[in-house]
Amino acid sequence: MIPALTLLLACAVDSLVGDPRHLPHPVVGMGWWITRVERILRRGMESLREGWPIRLLGCLLPLTVVGTVYTVSYFLLTGVESFSWWAARLLEVWLISTTIAVKGLADAGRGILHALEVGDLPGAQRALAMVVGRDTEHLEEPEVVRGAVETVAENIVDAVTSPLFYAALGGAPLALAYRAVNTLDSMVGYKDERYRDLGWASARLDDLANWVPARLTILPMLAVLALTGHSPRQAWRMLRRDAHKHPSPNSGITESLMAGGLGIQLGGENRYRGILSRRATLGDSLLPKTPGNIREAVRVLILSSWLFACAVAFFCYTVS
Repeated sequence: MIPALTLLLACAVDSLVGDPRHLPHPVVGMGWWITRVERILRRGMESLREGWPIRLLGCLLPLTVVGTVYTVSYFLLTGVESFSWWAARLLEVWLISTTIAVKGLADAGRGILHALEVGDLPGAQRALAMVVGRDTEHLEEPEVVRGAVETVAENIVDAVTSPLFYAALGGAPLALAYRAVNTLDSMVGYKDERYRDLGWASARLDDLANWVPARLTILPMLAVLALTGHSPRQAWRMLRRDAHKHPSPNSGITESLMAGGLGIQLGGENRYRGILSRRATLGDSLLPKTPGNIREAVRVLILSSWLFACAVAFFCYTVS
């Protein structure tokens, strides 16, 4: 009963307050620790050749960072619980809520949508640039819509279902450990010259950590697409046809489902610091891309998140 209530309360906290700026956020500390560990490892890279020697050294990055986050959060909760069981439960609710980002992701999508609805294309471009790594200053409205929908769809796993999955398995310590994995991937999981070898282990660990949650997200998304008047059949067809084309073994699942459900095409050309990057397309262009697609994507995000949370909470209740 307690784990189930903890998960639902954490989702409620995130939905109501998100990540208040005046409160310390664990991800900030994770980023600080990742930077420090990376600096230490780079000193050891000076005498190593590129390739596997550096990749093996890079394995220490996730081992150190994720291990530290889990250990610190575990002993923090244990210490608080020795004084007050209720204080420990409230702390755990807050800690789990910091690993979820439904409100933040929905607010980002709505910000882009609002700018488009009032005809402020430059404002929409700037809002999109806050949540994606691609160049946005020259994007037309359909491409801004595509970027927003892709971001919302991709992060359903990273920001919602994966942290909830690990919170159900191991409480706040495991959920925070997952967030450390995800933060590592966002900071060092690039394929450029600087991080291709050092960040290899972190990127692969992120793929592995999201593998099961991404596939558990399929049914809630299909159910919500059906409930909101979209096409779960088309979403399933695009999932089977296109998901494997995505560079990520996990993001392709939610993006292809969203593309098929909304009847639009995602993927295509992006520019990163002026360099053109071509990505496989997901879905068919059955309908034009309009700002309304962002509204529907946010709707699918919120409902899918709560459906997944309720399913996980029910599982916790039945096995406890």
